[in-house]
Amino acid sequence: MERRTLLTTGGSALVALGAGWTLTRPDPQTGLFPGAAFAQSADGGLPEVVEMALGDPDAPIELIEYASFTCPFCADFHANQFKLLKTNYIDTGRIRFIYREVYFDRPGLWASMIARCSDDIDFFFAFTDLLYAQQREWLASGDPAGIVEDLRRLAKTAGLDDGALDACLSDAPKAEALFGWYQQNSQNDNVSGTPSFLIDGENYSNMPYDEFAAILDGKLG
Repeated sequence: MERRTLLTTGGSALVALGAGWTLTRPDPQTGLFPGAAFAQSADGGLPEVVEMALGDPDAPIELIEYASFTCPFCADFHANQFKLLKTNYIDTGRIRFIYREVYFDRPGLWASMIARCSDDIDFFFAFTDLLYAQQREWLASGDPAGIVEDLRRLAKTAGLDDGALDACLSDAPKAEALFGWYQQNSQNDNVSGTPSFLIDGENYSNMPYDEFAAILDGKLG
């Protein structure tokens, strides 16, 4: 099973991704967003990143997925293996599933900021399904301005309005918090590509569903 290789997690990558820009509306000529320094939250810190998880918190096995919303192999995983894992292991209380984003590029970060707009777990996973199902469509233009507008249209079908989108996409402290969280996770868990998985703390690459099931069943006894 193929996966996308992680290219950089250096501190300068945040600038390259454009996470410090105001993200509501790109310049129509350049496709870029107006420059803006990161603002801090009122207490001088950054907001806490909410862990997006499904399943019983007390399940005997924890499975963490590292994925990028712009990764085609991640889209394939969510269209196939994930559906079976959810039906057979997550929904039955046998595993706790945690989804953590990896940011290869600006569109992946923008998609994440919309998915985490209200930090509502149900909305996050519902919008994640939409992002992967329609990944080719919202990335098709290859142009920053076009991608943002396509993401906004997709978000509106999920129930967000322009006001909510403007607020979420211009939340610079949250963007900085997400990027720092991603960097720390990648370092701590030795993430080198997507999709990648930790099953009870042990690293695995992408694999067919039957191989996932064999590993999980072995741990479940």
